[in-house]
Amino acid sequence: MRSAREQQYGKEDAGEAPGQEAAVTAEGLPEWLAPVARVAATIEPHRLSRFLPPESGGRQSAVLILFGHGPRGPELLLMERAGTLRSHAGQPSFPGGALDPEDGDPEGSGPVQAALREAEEETGLDPSGVQVFAVLPRLYIPVSGFVVTPVLGWWRRPSPVGAVDQAETARVFTVPVADLTNPAHRVTTRHPSGHIGPAFLVENALVWGFTAGVIDRILHYAGWEIPWDRDKAVPLDWRS
Repeated sequence: MRSAREQQYGKEDAGEAPGQEAAVTAEGLPEWLAPVARVAATIEPHRLSRFLPPESGGRQSAVLILFGHGPRGPELLLMERAGTLRSHAGQPSFPGGALDPEDGDPEGSGPVQAALREAEEETGLDPSGVQVFAVLPRLYIPVSGFVVTPVLGWWRRPSPVGAVDQAETARVFTVPVADLTNPAHRVTTRHPSGHIGPAFLVENALVWGFTAGVIDRILHYAGWEIPWDRDKAVPLDWRS
């Protein structure tokens, strides 16, 4: 199976960068990840979010959606942003951030390089243990102006992780997929701005916004979603 990245950029663009493995391949994934890889190879942007990048502008960025296998089975790596940050303070998120010039071409290998680099800087993980198996279409976060490329990874060789810089990251944690699919942990958030979206109450955190929206769509299209009460709402305040 060719990954979404190989389809979009060509196999030659999914190769190695100096000092870091940047190849994108779905070969050798555990069977339980096969539905995610299939979805990633074909999904259209509007199926992931109603917020799509403008024709021009926006700050190019990438996040790493890293699947691992823990004591309770399949899991996702998340982090909680420091409460003192200007943007999305205290909010759980995927590791990631803006592309740097050294990451390379935003239309080529740049997003993969940026996702791995940011994940290492924020969580301390060893990128050599991550198998990038797909790249999703670019999405948009209107409140911050970020054009975000979600990079999907399989944590083939797990490494220790933790908050590298407390000024930026409050904590790093994993969430079992079983908890994310559990209807008891699913809610709808309502922001004073009028935004309504899916959310997850897991690991003493409320995962909402962009991160929750992408997780919700992955669970849905991978066939992992369990029916849940969408009327169970959690209000947000203007500081959120």
